[in-house]
Amino acid sequence: RTFSMAPATKSPKPAKPAQKGKSGKAKGKKKVELKFTVDCSHPVEDGILDCASFEKFLQERIKVNGKTNNLGKNVSIERQKSKITIVSDVPFSKRYLKYLTKKYLKKNNLRDWLRVVANEKDSYELRYFQINNEEEEEEGDD
Repeated sequence: RTFSMAPATKSPKPAKPAQKGKSGKAKGKKKVELKFTVDCSHPVEDGILDCASFEKFLQERIKVNGKTNNLGKNVSIERQKSKITIVSDVPFSKRYLKYLTKKYLKKNNLRDWLRVVANEKDSYELRYFQINNEEEEEEGDD
């Protein structure tokens, strides 16, 4: 008897990722409502940021299907005092919201003082950078 090694070929592994892709598409077809919030309370209290202009900026800049000013019924932006809430029925990434927030801060020259921090799974908060001036002054005296 002779044994050949030919039948013992490796099974193709690309089958598993293809199945994940199919199930991912099936999940995407379900109606999912995404809700993100941006808390601007600290800079608004100090008077360096206008929440209404930030809301307007988001309405002008958010792209839906590759087009700006295409929010329609898919994406809605609401403002309660110093919190902005974005509700979306279409796929919308939290990272995109951070990108737009940073873009707004840069446009208004606030990027040097404020940072965008995720404080919960579905929300961001605008915080000040922690600058330790006291330590720097003490080091300069020596």
